[in-house]
Amino acid sequence: MQQPKIWLPDQIDSSELLFSINGITNAPASSFIDKKLSLHVQPINESEYRTRFDEVMQQLQYGNTFLTNLTVKSRIQINTTLRDLFFQVQASYRCWYRDRFLFFSPESFVKIRDGKIYSYPMKGTIDANIPDAATVILNDGKEKAEHVTIVDLLRNDLSRVARNVEVLRFRYLDKISTNRNKIFQVSSEISGNVLPKYKKLIGSLLLELLPAGSVSGAPKEKTTRIIKEVEQEPRGYYTGVFGYFDGNNLDSCVNIRFVEQHNDSLYYRSGGGITARSNWKREYEEVIQKIYVPIV
Repeated sequence: MQQPKIWLPDQIDSSELLFSINGITNAPASSFIDKKLSLHVQPINESEYRTRFDEVMQQLQYGNTFLTNLTVKSRIQINTTLRDLFFQVQASYRCWYRDRFLFFSPESFVKIRDGKIYSYPMKGTIDANIPDAATVILNDGKEKAEHVTIVDLLRNDLSRVARNVEVLRFRYLDKISTNRNKIFQVSSEISGNVLPKYKKLIGSLLLELLPAGSVSGAPKEKTTRIIKEVEQEPRGYYTGVFGYFDGNNLDSCVNIRFVEQHNDSLYYRSGGGITARSNWKREYEEVIQKIYVPIV
């Protein structure tokens, strides 16, 4: 909440901000760019990641957190501009903000339709080419425990702004095509009826729910302090939220799959949930796996 941005429809300059939110967009229809992408990644080195992982694990062992979303950034090089890449990627949520960032998020934060609120926490990623990949990730004890924790956290969060909160779908799979391969991601769907006092106070509703549980952890307040200590740099707009509100309905996302621009350098920010059952090597590999661009 340090630098929130709000645009009215007639204030949006497409040379400054481009967005696409499940078909609602200000992007010119004729700007599709057909260019083969080249992506080179310089990931965070293993020893640096291991140090941060060990610090989180110590906090887990102390009982200060049950789940911590640890994120890092890796330098990347691509053969195009972030603005041009906006038109090439395929994702439910896309946003380019000039000289700052581009993200192409597959994860909804909350949706509000006809007085009902929906959340879709996403936890669990696996290479879809692994034999029996869907069965492997759905039967993985650590992954299931992590997902259950986030679903419970989000269910409690929604109960602050809604009643009759329930889990409609639990641990379903989406397949995403990337520049390298196809991956499975595991999500759940939670729903409730928005409390009357929040129906016209969308900002207050969002404040009750932030930060997003899937990119922070549990318990949320203590875990966000741990994240600040371990990551040692602000996330900025990364893992924040972005959305479109028409006065009644809202569609918003979590700002992940995020490329950040610093002068002439680009950094891809990625992370994953750490629990007491986590293995640092597997978590490191997941951080690298999440450095992708969703282009078929």
